[in-house]
Amino acid sequence: MTAQTPFIQIKSVSRVFNGGNGVHDLSIDIPRGSFVVLLGPSGCGKSTTLRLIAGLETADQGMIAIDGKDVTNVPPSKRGLSMVFQSYALFPHLSVAENIIFGLKVRKTSKDEIKTRLTEALNVTGLQGYEERKPAELSGGQRQRVALARAIVAGHPLCLMDEPLSNLDAKLRHSVRKDIRDLQQRLGITVVYVTHDQTEAMSMADIVILMKDGRIEQAGHPADLYLKPATAFAAGFVGSPPMALMPASALPREVVPAGLDVSRLTFGIRPEDLALTTDTTTKAWGITATVNGSEFLGAETFISVAIPGTEGATARLPGRVHIAPGTQVSLSWAGAAAHWFDGEDGRRLAPTTSRQSAREPNTSIETDTAIPSL
Repeated sequence: MTAQTPFIQIKSVSRVFNGGNGVHDLSIDIPRGSFVVLLGPSGCGKSTTLRLIAGLETADQGMIAIDGKDVTNVPPSKRGLSMVFQSYALFPHLSVAENIIFGLKVRKTSKDEIKTRLTEALNVTGLQGYEERKPAELSGGQRQRVALARAIVAGHPLCLMDEPLSNLDAKLRHSVRKDIRDLQQRLGITVVYVTHDQTEAMSMADIVILMKDGRIEQAGHPADLYLKPATAFAAGFVGSPPMALMPASALPREVVPAGLDVSRLTFGIRPEDLALTTDTTTKAWGITATVNGSEFLGAETFISVAIPGTEGATARLPGRVHIAPGTQVSLSWAGAAAHWFDGEDGRRLAPTTSRQSAREPNTSIETDTAIPSL
């Protein structure tokens, strides 16, 4: 059986600016009909990657193909894609309907076709009844829906989105996030979405591509990045609160896998995997820490603790928990919940055994050098 050709292919693409940043030797295969999120901090190259796909930036080297066609040097208007911007990019003097069909009129689409596509886009985005309003009369969420409707009427199988929700408040972001995902699945289009917000990435994506310094740090299903981060950077970036990372030299020697150079080892643990007790009289497999403070969020409480020789950690505990700052606590975790990384290059080190008891440390590890690819 022949493997299906990726809908978008990026092969060994580089784009470097005089001031630095950009992307370096980037290779990505994106399946047709998938929702792919480019995630990472500012300056990591995610927006540059999107602009390269759109044709708004020209690659210094490498090849970009869309639906089997080499578009490396093809202008944006000929690439068969639509784009949704952070700023909505609506014409303030045009009505909702006029904004949505503007591109169709420029391309001299027939009036009957325009009417049909407009009706469909209004229905899909829930904008019926708003056709005659101007952008100034709409809420932020409604303006974003107009931008989405404009992308829908274009009828292109590829839609690029550049941080489209960053101007919305938290509650509205949650609502529009769901709308965008539902639209993508209903229409069966391919979406490449740029964000620095890991919540958007984890809740919307089929595939997350985490970037750092113009290169891919890890790519895979959101659960892969959370449960098995390929590097210490991925471990610290994905998750809220993030995984606690600390030098293994700060831990009791018995909790570190045998035969390892402690000076070159980084330990990581997720907040929900930390067990916390104020009873420090009983020796536990773990470490002693001091409570800095707590955050009660209703269903759970975050307890931040200081650990000598580290940047500290956060424990996620169910329900309402109050522990006064300055209290000495004991932290422990299941052996299988521990993550180990090379202290120099940050690569993940994987335990050779898959199960350990709650108070039994891993006894051996092997290097897990592979970063998942698309």
